[in-house]
Amino acid sequence: MSEIDITLTLNGEEVRARAEPRMLASDFLRDRLRCTGTHVGCEHGVCGACTIRLDGVTARACLLFAAQLDGARVDTVEGLGTVRNLHPIQEAFRRHHALQCGFCTPGFLMTVAEILETHPLRTDEEIRDALSGNLCRCTGYEHIVRAVRDLVDARDGVTA
Repeated sequence: MSEIDITLTLNGEEVRARAEPRMLASDFLRDRLRCTGTHVGCEHGVCGACTIRLDGVTARACLLFAAQLDGARVDTVEGLGTVRNLHPIQEAFRRHHALQCGFCTPGFLMTVAEILETHPLRTDEEIRDALSGNLCRCTGYEHIVRAVRDLVDARDGVTA
């Protein structure tokens, strides 16, 4: 099968690569563009481990073809921060111990980046609902909710 050219803006930088038309976006990001923070879990769009932002909106990379990324703005967890300069979301997850094995964490981080921009998140129940598309098998979610609550309070100017 012949490959197609794909041009996208990945974490703020224009990149070009080739892929077979039927290659999944998750495989394209991981194998061709080396964005290995995009984890592949269930490959059915259920677990959220492969969550990216596509033109600002969260999407499951395992449910997209690489060709669908052509011309798009794609943000992956690699674009959030670095080990030396954590993004506030990453710092909140660190501070609240909102990760254990870390497999689900990139998907949660990308989801939180979107919901902080789009949801009021007035209650912990609203936070849980907004995160319900991401599965974690380790944490029980309580620490994740605390991290997001902290971020919401900072966003909204609430002091303890």
